[in-house]
Amino acid sequence: MKCPDCSSPSIKKGMRKEKQRYKCSNGHWFTAEKETHLKRRAIVIPDQHFPLHDQKAVNVVLKAIELVKPDMFINLGDVGEWESVSSWKYKKIKQPPLEYQLPIIDVEIDEVNEGIDQFDEVLNLVGCTDKYILAGNHDEWLDAFVQKYPYMRDYTFRNACKWIERGYKYLPYNKPLKIGKLTFIHGAYATVYHAKKHLEAYGENIIYGHVHDVQRHTLTKLGGTIGAWSMGCLKDMRSGKNTWLKGRLHNWAHAFAIVDWFTDGNFRVDVVEIHGGKTTVWGQEIEG
Repeated sequence: MKCPDCSSPSIKKGMRKEKQRYKCSNGHWFTAEKETHLKRRAIVIPDQHFPLHDQKAVNVVLKAIELVKPDMFINLGDVGEWESVSSWKYKKIKQPPLEYQLPIIDVEIDEVNEGIDQFDEVLNLVGCTDKYILAGNHDEWLDAFVQKYPYMRDYTFRNACKWIERGYKYLPYNKPLKIGKLTFIHGAYATVYHAKKHLEAYGENIIYGHVHDVQRHTLTKLGGTIGAWSMGCLKDMRSGKNTWLKGRLHNWAHAFAIVDWFTDGNFRVDVVEIHGGKTTVWGQEIEG
């Protein structure tokens, strides 16, 4: 027998609240090896695309963090739009000298950091220090810029947003983060049935962003049922903010997730959709 909280093998029998229980050498009490308890809770956010974000949707998440008080915070990436370093920006015109580009890039970096600050302020308020950032494909555009100008190391996504100084655990683009029986990535596929594609490709429970819409797919294997969850986005979805769509309709949705883990590694995913800057969490209305 091991402690379900810290895995300590040093266990003693005891009585607590008139029931036989077990206590590990680190002071954790539990009832039996196979009994499960709520262990951790996280809030997971998808693509923000600062400064092209939807502030009302962001405000909803900020208020939800204050209400939920998560132990963990997971950002699925595409934190910035990064138009200033996009390969599309100078596709039809001659690329200007670097000294012309840098002031524009610096402004966008400041705007993205201001967006991140909003989350860090409320996370500090509720005492959540276990924070993860999973770089997205848009975030990789900064790294591609530095590959072109190797002496500009301060402009990598990791450095420009000060992730390490902010206390985040940094994962490169689509490096999986596995917690219990659930895996997180930014997102690898954008097919029509992308939840099904992610589930079949990765073969285990997975949460991702990237495609901006909400989908879920489940499969039952011999080892049990597994699922994939697409988390939507927090981006401004108006066509005027996404001129590259050229007026095309889309199926994007604002959402975030509350994830609970139990001591046996199992979990529960609660996808919270945001409509018109409003949602409900645990029966409480939240307006952004």
